[in-house]
Amino acid sequence: MEPLISVTPPGPRAREILSRDRGVVSQSMVREYPLVIEKAGGMNLWDVDGNRYLDFTAGISVMNVGWNHPRVVAAITGQVPKLSHGAFLDFCSEVPVRFAEKLVQFLPPSLNRVYFSNSGAESVEAALKLARYATKRKYFISFYGGFHGRTYGAMSLTAAKVIQRKHFGPFLPVIHAPYPNPFRPLGFSPPTCDLEVIQYIEEEIFKLEVSPEEVAAVVVEPIQGEGGYVVPPARFLGRLRELCNEHGILLIVDEVQSGCYRTGKFLASVHSGIIPDITCLAKAIGGGLPLGITVSSDEIMQWPPGSHASTFGGNNAACAAGLAVLELMEEPGFPGHVEAMGNYLLSKLGWLRERHEIIGDVRGIGLMDAIELVRDRKSREPAVRERNAVLRAAFEQGLTLLPAGESVIRFCPPLVIQKQDIDTGIGILDQVLEAL
Repeated sequence: MEPLISVTPPGPRAREILSRDRGVVSQSMVREYPLVIEKAGGMNLWDVDGNRYLDFTAGISVMNVGWNHPRVVAAITGQVPKLSHGAFLDFCSEVPVRFAEKLVQFLPPSLNRVYFSNSGAESVEAALKLARYATKRKYFISFYGGFHGRTYGAMSLTAAKVIQRKHFGPFLPVIHAPYPNPFRPLGFSPPTCDLEVIQYIEEEIFKLEVSPEEVAAVVVEPIQGEGGYVVPPARFLGRLRELCNEHGILLIVDEVQSGCYRTGKFLASVHSGIIPDITCLAKAIGGGLPLGITVSSDEIMQWPPGSHASTFGGNNAACAAGLAVLELMEEPGFPGHVEAMGNYLLSKLGWLRERHEIIGDVRGIGLMDAIELVRDRKSREPAVRERNAVLRAAFEQGLTLLPAGESVIRFCPPLVIQKQDIDTGIGILDQVLEAL
């Protein structure tokens, strides 16, 4: 295969397209470096100037089975000539039904009723509406550092960066609690931060802000994504489940980024042994096409016709892609490969930490891993500028990475990654950190 970088990025073609982009497209996105993608395949991206990049982003955890997997491409190209859009809210067709039947086979038995939308944010919006309808309550609880999307309900839950909320209020009635972060426990004790968060909800929120009988749902990421790939103590979700059961509150688990075997299990919440009342999926489930899924039980999802729907929900091309993704994920050895590669990646990140004092923490499950950069390990002051410099330098050497939190670098590569890919990526990152 050709070398990673042949033209110093951004090359002339990339600069020209970026200039046009600035002239006509909303600049409300955040782009960490000037990558202009032309094509992709497997573990690799190619820019418009011919540079190849080893990808450790999976298109923000979307391309779990690899970029442009031939079976996913074949499913899409086979479906589009027959029926790309079937107006599923008005007319039934079989492909979305087959997808739903296949999907629930991957889930706990009580998660057996599927609602189709087009994105993670939409799947969260549907979950909020469903929780209100089912409970007849209006309040929600979510967590600091959480990210659930940028539409109004999802943004009301989100408390990751103030720029995401500034000048957009007022929001839905959402009360935020601390998330149990063992590396940055926000005044709690790291070994017991999960228990202390539950106590905070009971003793502060329920006594000072809202009665538990008015709370429709608690919304939580099993591993915080945009907030820094924060892995809570293993007992946390179980304690949260017990709290919800005690007060008749629904538990909504946002698996938009952590689902689809990203952690080695189809749902990351399985690691904690809990079953949510409602779960949200998107990103990887569509194999690169827009597809959002909200799943609950027959008992909860009892809203009547006309109460919620989407013009493009259940899109035939997206559901055909999703079926191909599920078929690939059910092949023998798929979750085992994720677990093995995740353990190998974490071991290599641990090796990097031993070599570079700037790495304060290494954490993750499966292939949802991260390093947190700090100015020094004692104070744990976030190394924001240095993190951004690392991302840019790695890009210039042919490795694509993504930020999270204040000073975190996340590792969410396609789940088809091999050891040699990890070795190459870690080698580039080691050189970048050494130069830093």
